[in-house]
Amino acid sequence: MKTRFIILFTLVTLGLSAQTGKVYDNLSVKSEILKMDRKFAIYLPPDYETSERSYPVLYLLHGAGDDQTGWVQFGEVLRITDQAIKDGTATPMIIVMPDANTGQRGYFNSLDNAWKYEDFFFEELMPHVESTYRIKKEKRFRAISGLSMGGGGTFMYAMHHPELFSSAAPLSAYIGPLSLDQFKQQAQRMNQKGSDAEIESYFRKHNALSLIEDVDAKALNSIRWFIDCGDDDFLYEGNSLVHIAMRKKEINHEYRVRQGGHTWTYWRESLPVVLKFVSDAFHQY
Repeated sequence: MKTRFIILFTLVTLGLSAQTGKVYDNLSVKSEILKMDRKFAIYLPPDYETSERSYPVLYLLHGAGDDQTGWVQFGEVLRITDQAIKDGTATPMIIVMPDANTGQRGYFNSLDNAWKYEDFFFEELMPHVESTYRIKKEKRFRAISGLSMGGGGTFMYAMHHPELFSSAAPLSAYIGPLSLDQFKQQAQRMNQKGSDAEIESYFRKHNALSLIEDVDAKALNSIRWFIDCGDDDFLYEGNSLVHIAMRKKEINHEYRVRQGGHTWTYWRESLPVVLKFVSDAFHQY
């Protein structure tokens, strides 16, 4: 009787543990481009260790002041994703959360090209995680999202590489300076130097409004866009202007304005919606 009880208890325990995903938030990859080790966090779905299947992937970018642990600690990515998968509103997926707050803050190469974070992301981080973990490597199974600075990274990465992402969901995004003059002032404050032509070229490549003008509409329409910003968010203007620019260029997108500000409370409420949105593409809707 005692043996049967132990076996039953073990089976129940294994069953409960199998229902929970896992997060590792102190992983690292060696970067030759940045000449340093770079940290990242990863969420693995509940059945990852018991299956042999490959999974779609969501790259989830943090905001300024946070690092790869931001979505883990404050965004509660483990609890929210586990629940969405359990409810059937999200498909099991791998979530990769990089650190863009070490050495230099931000997701892009610097104006003088001395710091090449964007090159690192696409040439080192993405190949590393997609070969280390059982990740499906086709565009239709890859999505990107992020908040604030990471929302800006989401816009830029998807617009720079529309061939790589099926869905993009910028949240409360910082889309970059709204004018060339504002960018010049910002570059001066940050001591980034370049010729007038270099500064203008960099601005146009790192501003969502300029990229909407410059990138082929067909390429941008190959991505499913979900743009979300609170009505009390200080970044509402840039997100509203992106919405208007996309409407004018007939770029399909969902634009949501909910009650709230630039807070983790708002983004925790956004995450289940994002998981469902990207899962629709993973499922081929």
